[in-house]
Amino acid sequence: MATKLNELIFWPEKSKIQRVLPRQFQTYYKDVEAIIDCFEIQVERPSAAYQQALTWSNYKTCNTCKYLVSSTPNGLINFISEGFGGRTSDVELIKQSGYLTVVPENTTVMTDRGFKQVAGLFQKKKVNLVRPPSVTSTRKMTKDEVRQSKLVAALRIHIERLFRRIREFRMLGPHATTDHNLVPLLDHIVIVACGLINLQGPLIQ
Repeated sequence: MATKLNELIFWPEKSKIQRVLPRQFQTYYKDVEAIIDCFEIQVERPSAAYQQALTWSNYKTCNTCKYLVSSTPNGLINFISEGFGGRTSDVELIKQSGYLTVVPENTTVMTDRGFKQVAGLFQKKKVNLVRPPSVTSTRKMTKDEVRQSKLVAALRIHIERLFRRIREFRMLGPHATTDHNLVPLLDHIVIVACGLINLQGPLIQ
């Protein structure tokens, strides 16, 4: 099932993405082709200390498998990485997931503020990164920066809605814990879920 449904996870042509671009993107960020973020699935605590450390997520405060997800602005999943240990940083996830080999050059990708450290990786690929302005304790944000932060956050909410669709599958739910015997199959399970989601209607009409 994963092999077949994986064919439904692909990067559409730019013209097709823009033809169904949600109105807010048309107005403010018409060049955005993808939104990326990570989601984590809790797994049983491994018995081996090394595996415990590898899968520990400070963000979730439990052991997890971490996935990089990319979707078009209207909610079509166009990339899903294999699972990584919860301690994997965003930079390493971008490097090792193969996303940079999939994303076309001269593409615009939207991220959250947490992906600040990957800007250099995308620049080398000639990919433009749209994310909220950085926040520091020594400088107050300008009105334009506050407005931009709110706008990007409002548009990125669509990938959070996509994650809610993923979480509707009981095994991938927010409070589900994957049995350690099923961890080797988790990548296949996630691909099946994402393929089925792409068969559903768009998030935004």
